Amino acid sequence: MPSDFLNTGTETLLALCRPGFEADLAAELNFHAAEQMVAGYPRTSANSGYVLWHSQQGSMASLLQSGLIFARSLSMGIGEFIDIGDDRIGALWPLLEEAAPFSEVYLDHSDTNEGRELQRFLKGFRKALEPRLKKAGLLRRKAANRLHLFFSDSHNGWATISPAQVPLAEGGVRRLKLPAEAPSRSALKVEEALLRFFGTTDALSAKTAVDLGAAPGGWSWQLARRGIKVQAVDHGKLDARLLDEYPVEHIYGDAFTWRPRSSVDLVVCDVVDKPARTLQQMEKWLEQGWSRAALFNLKLPMKRRFQEVWQLLEKLATAMERHPERGEVIIKAAHLYYDREEITVWAAYHRDY
Repeated sequence: MPSDFLNTGTETLLALCRPGFEADLAAELNFHAAEQMVAGYPRTSANSGYVLWHSQQGSMASLLQSGLIFARSLSMGIGEFIDIGDDRIGALWPLLEEAAPFSEVYLDHSDTNEGRELQRFLKGFRKALEPRLKKAGLLRRKAANRLHLFFSDSHNGWATISPAQVPLAEGGVRRLKLPAEAPSRSALKVEEALLRFFGTTDALSAKTAVDLGAAPGGWSWQLARRGIKVQAVDHGKLDARLLDEYPVEHIYGDAFTWRPRSSVDLVVCDVVDKPARTLQQMEKWLEQGWSRAALFNLKLPMKRRFQEVWQLLEKLATAMERHPERGEVIIKAAHLYYDREEITVWAAYHRDY
């Protein structure tokens, strides 16, 4: 298959997700298929941690570049392997030779108990596979695609590829280390969001920020440790170290009624509230020009999660597009590994970020 993934015939996409969200991911794939007039269908099972999309007419390859909200990882199938014997490399080799070269190798499994039990096997398999790929010239750092070998068990799975320039974590899971000085585990959401949306944790160009609903201060800490001057708005207490060691000002106020004295570069918000209410607040901050960009979480509804989320994001885009003089509207959203019943959203104007 060519490196640009253009394929007008049948194709299969493999999308990894948090177990329990397969139906939401399938709904998202169905939505994009309808928009792109692609005929096909999703195949999955509850709590499996992945969805297979089979295109019957047309291509969904463009999604590999844009990504999906509920997919942690998205790749294009080059072949399914079934009941391969103990000589797995020998069985896979003709397929790998045909699709090579690869920039790197990802050995993927679902984020389930059964999937995690494969980690020891995959560690040994990597030690055998990568040297053979390098010796044969099939593994090249500047190749256009990375190779994914997804194992549903030790003898079955899919060989897939994804564009090397698109930031992805192996298995779709970014396990980050929480520093001891972080006020809460929610700090990891900010770090993962930057990696997911921009491929680096150094993407923020902001000098000033507001954290709405800040307590105990995990998000404020992530911003302040990057030298950003933060106004942390919350009636609750912040971690004392934030006020002593970082450029953080604690403002006792309500996240939904407080107004800034002057505009800031970035507003962040991780509050437990109805997603429509949070979205309305972020829309107001961006439309009024109180902030140039926003990073926030939307708590997910119990039903029709993708449909509800998409409607809210469309509403935000429409509001932001009323100000074309500010530049192209950029909205990115993802169900992160460190998210639970929520998604994380980045919204900004291209001119500013």
